[in-house]
Amino acid sequence: MKIDFNSEKPIYLQIMEEIEEAIFIGIFKEEAQIPSTTEISAGLKINPATVLKGMNLLVEQGLIYKKRGLGMFVSTGAKALITLKRKNDFYEHFIYPMLKEAEKLDIEVSDILLQIERRQQQ
Repeated sequence: MKIDFNSEKPIYLQIMEEIEEAIFIGIFKEEAQIPSTTEISAGLKINPATVLKGMNLLVEQGLIYKKRGLGMFVSTGAKALITLKRKNDFYEHFIYPMLKEAEKLDIEVSDILLQIERRQQQ
């Protein structure tokens, strides 16, 4: 797990994103146990409450759940939820602003698609 202690992004958010990424790329499989708050905090030399705060965000999103006395586990369907979230973020941060700018520049969607196809063929 990589944490940038010099980043402006809070550590608990970085932890949340790192665990989410590990679920997304398959390091943590659905229904598999993830490292405990204690393991992560000891490994990173940070306060366990910080790790727990990041994990609680993942619980709220339905990506992980707690089994009392056993630890945290990846929820069934977590990867699909992450994929949907990332697709929506992609549209929101890249596609919609691009289309808005294209409209200002009087660029047709068909021209954008042509440029994308040309780029893919390179």
